[in-house]
Amino acid sequence: MIGYLTGKIISSKPTQILIDVNGVGYSVNISINTFEKIAGKEIVSLFIYTSVKEDSITLFGFFTQSEKEMFELLISISGIGPKLGLGILSGIMVDDLIYAISNGNVSRLIAIPGIGRKTAERVVLELKNKVNNIKPEGVIKETSAKDEAIAALTTLGYQRQVAEKIVRDLLSENANYTLEELIRKALAGLNK
Repeated sequence: MIGYLTGKIISSKPTQILIDVNGVGYSVNISINTFEKIAGKEIVSLFIYTSVKEDSITLFGFFTQSEKEMFELLISISGIGPKLGLGILSGIMVDDLIYAISNGNVSRLIAIPGIGRKTAERVVLELKNKVNNIKPEGVIKETSAKDEAIAALTTLGYQRQVAEKIVRDLLSENANYTLEELIRKALAGLNK
């Protein structure tokens, strides 16, 4: 099984990249979050999950070990396959997903494209006691200002993924922004 790859990016798009590893090209499915983290890089290293079926071998790549571990937990749930698992990880950061599952925040999970209420409830039920084993990527803090800013932007008509990305980018610059500052700076960035 392939567990890790380091190579030169030949081509990339938000859900898939082609990596040249010593003259062999590997097509690897990735989440949008991984795509954002490798943007602008020429050489990349990814943790790999290898899915073997009767008619295919598919590679799924993750920028961090914790994202791969979360993916493996998600696909262990009946009804969630690798494509939906990758879709979930494209719609939410790993730390936010851990926080949502730990706190039973079903409404946050339903906001992810492709997740209905029953699937969200099953994820919380089956993973609530397992997600604590995943080492967080960053510091999880009470993100009420972040959640409220995202909710405000979506209420104003912006797509949830766009709102999440700009708020996440602003918080990476300064984690201490107030709700008002987040909304003001997000709107200024979106209306350029």
